[in-house]
Order: sequence, then C-alpha cells, then structure tokens
Amino acid sequence: MTQQGAGQGGGQGRKRALISVSDKTGVVEFARQLEARGWEILSTGGTYASIVAAGVTARQVSDVTGFPEMLDGRVKTLHPAVHGGILARREPGHLGQLDTHGIGTIDLVCVNLYPFRETVARGAAFDEAIENIDIGGPAMIRSAAKNHAGVLVLVDPADYPVALQDDVSAADRQRLAAKAYRHTSEYDAAITAYLEGSSDELPTALPGTLTLNLSRVAEVRYGENPHQPGAIYRLGGAVGPVIDAQVVAGKPMSFNNYADADAAWALCQELAAQETQAQHGDPVAVCVAVKHANPCGVAVADDAKTAWERARDADTLSVFGGVVALSVPVTLETAQATRGTFLEVLIAPEVTPEAAAWFAEKKPDLRVLVAAPPQDVSVLDVRPLTGGFAVQERDARPWDDLCPEVVTARQPTDQEWHDLRFAWAVVKNARSNAVVLARGGVTVGLGAGAVSRIWAAERAVANAGERAQGAVLTSEAFFPFDDVVRLAASVGVTAILQPGGAKRDPEVIAACNELGISMVFTGSRHFRH
Repeated sequence: MTQQGAGQGGGQGRKRALISVSDKTGVVEFARQLEARGWEILSTGGTYASIVAAGVTARQVSDVTGFPEMLDGRVKTLHPAVHGGILARREPGHLGQLDTHGIGTIDLVCVNLYPFRETVARGAAFDEAIENIDIGGPAMIRSAAKNHAGVLVLVDPADYPVALQDDVSAADRQRLAAKAYRHTSEYDAAITAYLEGSSDELPTALPGTLTLNLSRVAEVRYGENPHQPGAIYRLGGAVGPVIDAQVVAGKPMSFNNYADADAAWALCQELAAQETQAQHGDPVAVCVAVKHANPCGVAVADDAKTAWERARDADTLSVFGGVVALSVPVTLETAQATRGTFLEVLIAPEVTPEAAAWFAEKKPDLRVLVAAPPQDVSVLDVRPLTGGFAVQERDARPWDDLCPEVVTARQPTDQEWHDLRFAWAVVKNARSNAVVLARGGVTVGLGAGAVSRIWAAERAVANAGERAQGAVLTSEAFFPFDDVVRLAASVGVTAILQPGGAKRDPEVIAACNELGISMVFTGSRHFRH
C-alpha cells in the first residue's frame, strides 16, 4: 500500500509544504515544481527571499503563526501552528483538534540545518559557532520524521525528486525519516564534540561518552572473508583519501582493498612529506607496497618509475597481489613498468589519461585510484572489542617531534641518518613486533607481526640476504637483550635506531660499541597491533 504522494490531495484540503534550508541547492526549482502541482508553500528568512525572488508564490511562516520572528531569529517556527500541523495524525480526532484551533496540516517539511560544522571548520569564534546551532530546524525535522506516515521529510536535495512522484511508498517515507534522524543525530554529535573542546567533529581528548556517527559510503561483496558481510562507512563528516578516491580504472574495491590502500597511502604521504623536507623542499617520488596491512617494499627515488621498480624489487614475492601507493603522478611510462606484476590496487595523486587507458586495457582487474593528499586526518584510532571499542589518538608523531640521541661511540654517517629516518617511518607503520632494514632509500628487509623481537629481526635479515651489508636497522620498540645487535652485526648492518628505555640498555650499547655499530635512541616507541 502506498501513502499519498506530493501530487495528491488529502488532509484538510490543499497540501502545504514548509521549506527552510541552509543548503539551497535545487530549492527554487523544487518549490516551483510544488507550486505547479497545487501546493501552498510556507517559508522563512533567506529561503523565502530566494524562492519569491524567483517568482514562486510563498507565505512567511510568521503569517501562519501570527507572531513575527523573535530574538534575532532564534524563535520563528517554534509554535503550535507549525508543530501541530506537522505532528497531527491524519485521522478524525487529531484533524478535528486542528480545525478547532484553526490550524492547517503541513504535509511536507523540507529543512536542512544551520551550517554549524562549516562555521567551526573555518575557525569561527565560539559565540558565532553557538549562534549557528539550529533549534527550530531539528525540531521540525524530528516532528516530521515521527509523523512520516502523513508528512514527507526532506533533508537532502538529492531526495527532492522522490517527493515529486505521484505516489510515495511507505518504504520511501520510512527511509526518508531514518535519513532525517541520522541528519539530526550527526548534527548533535558535532555540537557535542565541539562543546567538549574540539574545533573539529572529533574530540582531541577522550570524553566520558563518545558518539561515532557512521554513514555507509560503499558496499562491498563481503568483508575480510566471503562468509562475512562488509561495508565501508564514513565517520562524521570526515574526508578520507581512500574512501573518497576516484576510481579511474578497474574493478570495484573490496573490503581488504580499502584497508590495505589506506595503510599504503598513509605511509606514502608521511614519507613524501619527510623526504621532501629532508631535500629542502625538492619533491621526491615515494612508492609504498603493502600486503595484509604491512609494508613489504618501500622506496624513494627521483621519479615514479624508478621508485616503483625499487619498491617492487625490494621483495618481488610479497609484492605479488599487493597494493601500491605512489606520491607523484603516474604516467604511461610508469604504468607500463608494472607489466608482469599482479597488483590489486594502485593509488596516486594523479594518473594521466594515457596511463588510465593502458591500465584499463592491459590490467582490467587492477583498481586504479586517484586520491587527494590528506588534509584533516581523524585524530581517533577506533578498534573493535567484543561488546565495545578501544579508542586512542592516532600515532601521528613526526620525526621532528623526537629528540634522537646517539648513545654509541660511533656516529651515524649522513647517509645512515637519512636511511634511519626513512626506515623509522616504515617500521612505525608496520605491525608489532617489527624490524626494518633499509639502505639507500629502499627497504631491503622487513619483519613484521612477529611474537618476539628476535624473530622479527631474523625474518628481516633473511628477507634482506646479501643486501643487509651496509644497511641500517630500525625497531619500533626497545631491545630487551643484545641479541638483535649481534644478529645485525653478523650480516653487516652499520647503524641501528630504536626507542631505548630497556633495563639492559647498557649491555645493548656496549655490544654496539664492541661491534662498531652506531645506535640512536628516539625515546619514543611505536607499537602497532
């Protein structure tokens, strides 16, 4: 059974729409279409001025309530003539009460809210932010959503065409009502976060109550495994470089593709910023290959093609079926250099049309994404637990926030310092326990996700083979014993970076001095579970 749509009569005669929007996208044409279908239009403020200026006949809400807008516009729709018309059930008892008080029904509420989040995002003062907290708007939206069987509620211009159908189904009415409640819920969450001390939609401190507003932005065939349903959600109004990326070639993204691409892009951008700073502003090409959320090949070079080839050759076995991020545009030459290597995803800030066309023809299964560098990255890291979540601030500490201390007699060379910084960024983005070997701006050995540090080191050394000679080694956590130092020395590692802070630090340092290895303490561990 369908409910009466925008084109049908009902209630107490001529149908009425109340339109009051901050986002005026398409609102004039929508009002014009409603008028053509015989609707009476009520409006307020700037919306009223816009639609009347366009030639649409409308009445001010104040004409209906009999009261002018008050308190600098804070009170204009909070009145029984408005909320009674919205909330009345379309049955004799309620309609009779409306008749007794001379109130007409309101059959459509088209409202979106004061731009609170946008006001806060541009750095407005506290008083201005408070004035952009909408009161009447959420009240009307919630009233209409509650009475959605008789009232259409619209908070998104994309839904205007639904309201112009001859019949609007009960399912569509319920969907629009749910969307309306989500709209006000997200709005309230943004205000709550702001008042708890944030200038963003998310708190910088962890409050007693934390609301996570998630809206689905992509459907995937399944989650990590085929028996698990999965989907991709946006947190609040945040922009995500991967979830908002443009797919320019290839198949739809999978659940695991999203997770790996996000990890690859985050490390790629961090390294690109770090390397550019080290080169005094001269841009460099960074390529990051990720497999199962762990980096498996990372390299810097003067151009994208060389960076890709160095990252690929760092671990040709693991890169197979991996996800690759590049910090610079991908040209046809770079695209063709991927020939012979199966990849799941390639993500870059730009892909030339020629490169996109080549990928589409030669690698039709490869998802090719164009992403913007991250601007405001969420400060929260949210991980599921049974019955809840573990929440922390993201580990976004940059190298310049550290106070590296050389604790050995031998100082690192300039090249070793560069490689230590490079490898530190990589190991910080690998799963614990993690050890990374690097040389000349390329990872040569990685050991991640091990249950002991020596096993992580042994895996990294085995992965490096002869390339360990002259490499540096980094660890995201301290060394409880000197075993990693002695293993590193046995394969030719010349410098080590680790947080320090273990009980046996003197023994570890003594082993380095004995073996002629430089060691740097950062004072900052970077566990990643």
